[in-house]
Amino acid sequence: MYSRRKMGTSLAVVLVKLILLTALLEAAARIAAAQSKPGCLSQCGDISIPYPFGTGNDCNITEEFFITCNTTSIPNKAFLTDSNIEVVNISLDGQLRVLSLASYDCYNSSGRSYYFNYWLQLSKFPVNNTRNKFTAIGCDTFAVVEFPSGEYATGCLSLCNDVGDVINGSCSGIGCCQTSIPKGVSGYNINLYSPDNHTQVLADNPCSYAFVAEDTAHNFSNSDLGGYDLLEKQFPVILDWTIGHDTSCSEAKKDIDNFACTENSNCVDSEISSGSYICKCFEGFEGNPYLSNGCQEIDECETLEPKPCNMTCHNFPGSYNCSCPEGFQGDGWNNGTGCSRPISPIKKRSLTNIVLGSGIGFFALLLGITLLYLILKQRQIAKLREKYFQQNGGTLLQEKLSQREGYREKVKVFAAEELKKATNNYHESRILGQGGQGTVFKGILPDNQMVAIKKSRIGDHSQVEPFINEISVLYQINHRNVVKLLGCCLETPVPLLVYEYVTNGTLFDHMHNVAGASFLPWEARLRIATETAEALSYLHSAASIPIIHRDIKLANILLDEHFTAKVSDFGASRLIPSDQAQVTTIIQGTFGYLDPEYMQTGQLTEKSDVYSFGVVLIELLTGQKAVCFARSEDKKILAMYFVSLMKEDRLLEIVDPRVMNDGNLEHLKEVAALAWKCVRMKGEERPSMKEVAHELAGLQAMEKHPWGKSNLHAEEAEYLLGELCNSCDNGASSSSVGYDSINNQVTFELEGAR
Repeated sequence: MYSRRKMGTSLAVVLVKLILLTALLEAAARIAAAQSKPGCLSQCGDISIPYPFGTGNDCNITEEFFITCNTTSIPNKAFLTDSNIEVVNISLDGQLRVLSLASYDCYNSSGRSYYFNYWLQLSKFPVNNTRNKFTAIGCDTFAVVEFPSGEYATGCLSLCNDVGDVINGSCSGIGCCQTSIPKGVSGYNINLYSPDNHTQVLADNPCSYAFVAEDTAHNFSNSDLGGYDLLEKQFPVILDWTIGHDTSCSEAKKDIDNFACTENSNCVDSEISSGSYICKCFEGFEGNPYLSNGCQEIDECETLEPKPCNMTCHNFPGSYNCSCPEGFQGDGWNNGTGCSRPISPIKKRSLTNIVLGSGIGFFALLLGITLLYLILKQRQIAKLREKYFQQNGGTLLQEKLSQREGYREKVKVFAAEELKKATNNYHESRILGQGGQGTVFKGILPDNQMVAIKKSRIGDHSQVEPFINEISVLYQINHRNVVKLLGCCLETPVPLLVYEYVTNGTLFDHMHNVAGASFLPWEARLRIATETAEALSYLHSAASIPIIHRDIKLANILLDEHFTAKVSDFGASRLIPSDQAQVTTIIQGTFGYLDPEYMQTGQLTEKSDVYSFGVVLIELLTGQKAVCFARSEDKKILAMYFVSLMKEDRLLEIVDPRVMNDGNLEHLKEVAALAWKCVRMKGEERPSMKEVAHELAGLQAMEKHPWGKSNLHAEEAEYLLGELCNSCDNGASSSSVGYDSINNQVTFELEGAR
């Protein structure tokens, strides 16, 4: 009985000692991890405060790195300088994590109920542009984030008619949208607008929200739309920090007294902010490079997992090496030859003979198998090509072509090998462009004719008959402003289409100066817009079966050597029987150019192309002024921003100054008014492409003739422009984008985050 009690007492003492030792080790680990200056506070609540940050009294390197520790809250909370920006993590890699709030805009049946515009202002630490995202949530939400310089802004549009359409975890524009933060911004201001004041979605979505947050911090779900949980929620934001003001590493090293990097560390020039730097421990060292003796050597032989050496490991300052004991051969590394005992000469010769004989026999067997495989493979390829030809509607195409004998030269059906050779086996150097419908390659046929070969993505083989009908219809199109279809190949898993090669790139290249493309003056832009409108009018009104293009954008308008427009990429196009005004389809096209009405209803009409063309017109007008809307998903924001400026008679703020002069100012305004008509929210309020082409042709004619630029008599001007002005007024009153709420924004005077 006595021995058992004694044994139990001994175990208890051992356990207590282990617990105390564990606690001491954890405390030591926390102190080592924090690595603050001696005598300075290393923790504030759960937050470690490593130097160059500190809580004052010479504990931080400069005043920007001062951390306020609020000891009245439990647990204690850390704040950046003397602001109310709460810090939740500081990393010696040059980043810190702070908390921010969301802007919100809420409505009830009487209108706007309450709102809050959040802003964050920083003097030293820019917002990280790779680890943060700007997110907007709502079914009737237009969110804009502005930056301190006031010279640029970005944003996104989030719409949905039914919460049931929302996809949890997806921020693609249906209930939730996201965009990136520009590099190097030192703060931001978030504003929210609601095109329809939430009247259509009030029951399911009373509030709009927008916030900047770490990209993994918030997982969107449809519950965010109906609740109020985001009103006071705090979101983590990653900030970057560096040392020095207008001081590079080479200059900082000259000032030894103020140079921040200590022994066993490197100075690295910042990629975030020019004229600043950060310090990093040498390879093989770890710790705080801003403190004396802060970078300590790592014993790789003990710490690395898996172990790097096969037998013997030697640790050196900042490095290590592997070796083999005496009597063994090899380099000693586990990922190398390791360590092994040498083989005797007699065993080596026997092994060589066995390996040589086996190798010869194996080679002969492999040669026979290879020859048999190649023969069977060629037969299999021939059968597979025949299968693809039938699967892709080859027989149906031949029947349709025989019915159209004599209409135009026959559609050329190319062999798969011919196009493979023409594109150098579809080498990446031959890629002309890539998009949602597939990849386009430059090809050179045996007669040296250059062609564009479109290799579509895998499609639905149940749609073979519509596809063949589309080829037969497109082959009849003979319009100078539509890229000509030369033929196809049906011997591949997905049909290949062969088009004429257009030499001068895309309209996108010239508007955005891609690869040094030439600048387009206003006369050229107006002519290209007119030619594009005439091509679309032809497809809608003059083709034997009306064709809706469904993907009109700058990248799908090609330019030849004379800068003549050529509409291309009919991969998303739909044929609409002449006895139907619309068809219901799966929504397809490029987000930003898509007709909002088509996105909400799935009803495709010719007015869907009119909306996309209107966005193109806006881009031709704005040019480099719209550089922050360059991505396709930002085009919806560009269109709404353009409409808002038109309503406020501020068009000249966004028109490309390089094309604006006293002689064409009125014409620019008329084109802008036409673009406004084209991007109206309701399709029935937009003009037809025939009307658009007619109006543009008239404006182009006025540009060409001197009398077109002279002042009209007052009565003539009133007669000719009266209808246009009336339509502009009507458009302004029916527009779904409102900016009146900007004058009612709440501002905050705090120096910190709000």
